[in-house]
Amino acid sequence: MKAPVLSLFLSFLLVSGCAVLRTTDTGPSAPAYPVDTILEAATGRAVSFETMIADLETVPVVYVGETHTNEAHHEIQLRILKALQERCPGTIAVGMEMFARPYQEVLARWVDDGLSEEAFLRKTHWYANWRHDFSLYRDLLHYIRENRIPLYALNIEFHIPSKIAAGGIDSLLPYQEKQLPQEMDLTDEKHREYVRSQYERHTGHVADRYAFDDFYAAQVVWDEAMAEAVSRHVNERSLIVFAGSGHIAPGFGIPERARRRTGIAYRSIIPREAGESVDFSAADYIWITPPAQGHGFMGNAP
Repeated sequence: MKAPVLSLFLSFLLVSGCAVLRTTDTGPSAPAYPVDTILEAATGRAVSFETMIADLETVPVVYVGETHTNEAHHEIQLRILKALQERCPGTIAVGMEMFARPYQEVLARWVDDGLSEEAFLRKTHWYANWRHDFSLYRDLLHYIRENRIPLYALNIEFHIPSKIAAGGIDSLLPYQEKQLPQEMDLTDEKHREYVRSQYERHTGHVADRYAFDDFYAAQVVWDEAMAEAVSRHVNERSLIVFAGSGHIAPGFGIPERARRRTGIAYRSIIPREAGESVDFSAADYIWITPPAQGHGFMGNAP
């Protein structure tokens, strides 16, 4: 398998909407929840949108997951952002997986209304880096700009995890090493077991070419880098984080790795499509959405 295909697999494993959601309520006996049901994980009961928002107001960080190509998931993100912004104007900031940290200056110019949409796409190299259809994110990003909400890039440069998977952390060039998070926890056995199961299931002969320890280190670097960025940007404003649902998995995703650094409380919301099984350990709230209609995906976004 050539490197671009490996990148595609890394993309699937790391950030596809259900990449690391461990389903425990499966099969024909799994309950069917109506679209737009919001389930509170602690009780397993449905709650109102207003009840959830009131709870989200009590914590410094809110994580909202997504399957990148599911339009309904982005609508949920915008709805949550609007509700928190309207209730707490001037106290909200946003962090996004979709941008690598070297693009922070471009994000600042976007928020300050200093760039057209066309210029923003060009200067962030959107279709070279993220590659998903920009229309999925347009309303969210324009709302952020219209309300002058600080916007932070959370990700490491997108090519680095693939290089780690192919050659190990020691293979990175000095300028690439400088981007690595200062702390990396590689000791979570449940996380390793999950990644190994996916690695062996989906890679075929790639497993013979790429050492698992290097492949696993790539997964950890991604989450730790974003957790480090979250910890830097939690200050006088509450931070809303938009990332693939696989990065928000319990125990080994961004939220717990950020809490290890800061000790701060958080809430997490993960959308699940109607008809899918529901795992109440995946997040604090599970939001049932319509099945995905699908949007374009052009390649190896992380």
